[in-house]
Amino acid sequence: ILAAFRVTPQPGVPPEEAGAAVAAESSTGTWTTVWTDGLTSLDRYKGRCYNIEPVAGEENQYICYVAYPLDLFEEGSVTNMFTSIVGNVFGFKALRALRLEDLRIPPAYSKTFQGPPHGIQVERDKLNKYGRPLLGCTIKPKLGLS
Repeated sequence: ILAAFRVTPQPGVPPEEAGAAVAAESSTGTWTTVWTDGLTSLDRYKGRCYNIEPVAGEENQYICYVAYPLDLFEEGSVTNMFTSIVGNVFGFKALRALRLEDLRIPPAYSKTFQGPPHGIQVERDKLNKYGRPLLGCTIKPKLGLS
């Protein structure tokens, strides 16, 4: 899977470091040591920033191209794919701004996404929601809910 992120690094952060940080944080990187890290080679699952281009006419903005191995993602799960690629990376302190500009999904992988079991129209009818994307989110404990 190939992703293009528009990145604005914090002052003093080189674009190469920002691109590498996005690739790591959106794949196998973490801020702490995880005991399961030693169970497998994370190298085969890492996202890799393979190209960085300055954005024409924009100061300190870059397009960082990141490649993700398909083995990183669960087949048939759009949720897993998007959670991995864009789920946690947008709050990164090394970046002033980050935007996913483009995402290329191999046709063989996209064919594993089956969609709603009864079709989109049945889902829209159940929810009484039309003319817009259907999105969901996870309520996290840090919101203070009990």
